[in-house]
Amino acid sequence: MSAPVYVVLGAGPGLGLGVARRFAREGYLSVLAARLAEPAEALATTLRDEGHEADGVGVDLTDPDDVTEVVRGVGERHGRIDVLHFHPSAWRERDPLHLSVPELLEDVALGAGALLPAVQAARPFMRNGARVLVTGSAAADTPWHGAASLGVQKAAVRNLVTSLDATLAPDGIRAVAVQINGVLDKEGPFSPVPIADAMWHAVSRADEGWTPHVPYDG
Repeated sequence: MSAPVYVVLGAGPGLGLGVARRFAREGYLSVLAARLAEPAEALATTLRDEGHEADGVGVDLTDPDDVTEVVRGVGERHGRIDVLHFHPSAWRERDPLHLSVPELLEDVALGAGALLPAVQAARPFMRNGARVLVTGSAAADTPWHGAASLGVQKAAVRNLVTSLDATLAPDGIRAVAVQINGVLDKEGPFSPVPIADAMWHAVSRADEGWTPHVPYDG
């Protein structure tokens, strides 16, 4: 049987790479998808240099058709998708008096809406036991007014995870948002390594007693 496949959308050199590394340590083939193919491949090379299996792909998360094509392509190449990790968010420093409706909708389309075509494309390749993982944020509950769209994105994607989990559960597939209740840092409890551990434990839980939201408080 081929290795399980972990796909992260919105990968970067910090937490995105850290979580991919954590799954790679568990024997997963990691596919890192970033906006441009070159930096995505550089992240994959980092994991390959550490002895892991990894691929890098470019994806435009603002384009539902491209999301569909890329995720479907991963599934077709590897025959399975075991963990689909949705990691992106849009950071825009606009308070509610200066944030326009088009800007808000653009940010929500990236930080929440792109999850829909991703899961829809991945579903044919997800078996019983597969997981949808979403990077959540305390901004869902305590948004900073100076970047008002971020809180809306995180509240929206958390809500969407609840619906996804209920929809997928009858087929043995579960969805979870891990809400990071702190500021990301290079070291300490909110650095990539401990957060990646929390995300691994969130998706590797048994179905019994499953909850679609897991807080990470450091």
